[in-house]
Amino acid sequence: MIIRSIPRCTATRRLQASRTLHVKQRKYSTSSPSLASTASPPASMLGAFTNELDKIAPKFEIYGSQVRILRSPSDFYETLKISTLQQALRAKPKLKLSILTDALRGTRESPDPSCASLLAPLVSEFGADRVEIRMYHTPNLTGLRKKYIPKRINEGWGLQHMKLYGTDDEIIISGANLSNDYFTNRQDRYHVFSSAEITSYFSKLHDAVSSLSFLVNPDPQLPAGYTLSWPSSNTALSPLEDPKKYITQAAKILTPLIQPEVSSSTSPTSPLRIEKQPNTIIYPLSQLTPLLPPSADTSTELPSITHILRTLSSSSYRNSTWTFTAGYFNPLPSLTTLLLSASSRSGTVITASPHANGFYNSPGISGLLPSAYTLLSRRFLERVENSHCSPSNPFGAAFAGDGIVLKEWRRGTVGEPGGWTYHAKGLWVSLDGEKGSSLSVVGSSNYTKRSYSLDLETGVCILTSDEGLRRRLGEERDGLQDFAEGVGMDDFIKTERRVGIKVRIAMWIVALVGGAL
Repeated sequence: MIIRSIPRCTATRRLQASRTLHVKQRKYSTSSPSLASTASPPASMLGAFTNELDKIAPKFEIYGSQVRILRSPSDFYETLKISTLQQALRAKPKLKLSILTDALRGTRESPDPSCASLLAPLVSEFGADRVEIRMYHTPNLTGLRKKYIPKRINEGWGLQHMKLYGTDDEIIISGANLSNDYFTNRQDRYHVFSSAEITSYFSKLHDAVSSLSFLVNPDPQLPAGYTLSWPSSNTALSPLEDPKKYITQAAKILTPLIQPEVSSSTSPTSPLRIEKQPNTIIYPLSQLTPLLPPSADTSTELPSITHILRTLSSSSYRNSTWTFTAGYFNPLPSLTTLLLSASSRSGTVITASPHANGFYNSPGISGLLPSAYTLLSRRFLERVENSHCSPSNPFGAAFAGDGIVLKEWRRGTVGEPGGWTYHAKGLWVSLDGEKGSSLSVVGSSNYTKRSYSLDLETGVCILTSDEGLRRRLGEERDGLQDFAEGVGMDDFIKTERRVGIKVRIAMWIVALVGGAL
């Protein structure tokens, strides 16, 4: 969503779709003054990460003080306050607004009004020149699939899953949607970046995907109050008309944007001790696989996460620790292998308890999902145990796998008074015994096969030598564990944890027809 010169405002209505909210475009650069070295041991170790990340993704250099970390849904709500958009548009005649959401999730009308039907009246009142509502439709769901797969589960074939909320020169990078539970009782992560360059970059990404999406047109004569159309101004064919050609044309638009900018002025990016110079590097990470040809997928998130975890397998990082979290725990197998091969002395995985899973006790096939994730967590612990005696383990039983702990987050029970759900995802790395964290990844990705093959994802990798930001990242990581407890194989053999044949069959069917958890 592009918002220009909008004051902070208040949100009250439920919006069900994942979306982005963006700002006025500004010129951005990936070749700002380089970060100098520091004598601090953790900072000196960052070079092993930045040397390769510089080749993978765009880069911005800022101060640690330009990053603010929100800790709760209410903090997110109070900071964002976006849904007095109507009042803001009325108060500022020059204000322009652009929203990008998903066509599958955003048009699902039951049990509550859809995102499209809630937003279409804004276009009616203020005109298409001031308010633009776009909806991305995956090219992976067409023809017979689209015709026969039920709406409740059709989003399993791909979503616009990016979560970006920008106003003027600030942007929030998060994994949170804009519905009531994300403002009250659904735990996520939310980082605020006060940087015109970073905000402008993500605005360009927002605009690029918007130009590949359907337009919402208000139509009060229809029950839902809107229609979807493919504007003639779009530079690509509709994904429903010709998916292959659509992907080819989308790649031409997106590839230059997500690749690092080649500049002769780029220099080494070791973090600095000098306060007057930048001490924090931000790498935007995007996974746009559905919009890129398989032979030329230039997505940056998976290569970056792979590089980070592979670097941790070096014996130089034995005194480092990592924490990985995903509300829906089903990491890509290659990432699980890298987590298990890390030489770090300890690692922590945080995931949702079945009682904190958003699908707990939900009707229909989606109600099987908490049990499916329970099965996947158990399989992960089995891999942890097996890694102890694996001949391929380069560091022996004393290192890889020995210190890995799986924790389940639970704060009450979903659907009961005081019950929360857990939706946080990301990675923290603490180098050489530091209490805080010098490296963190935050964004929309759940790090699953689906994230890397079906959905549109974006986020950032943060590397910093700023003591204040390191401390805040550590506090965020530790705060998420206030409601998390360790679980082991003994917990998974209890009767209430047993996964029935229906769950296993459902997982097999979803995989067979091309969907993913």
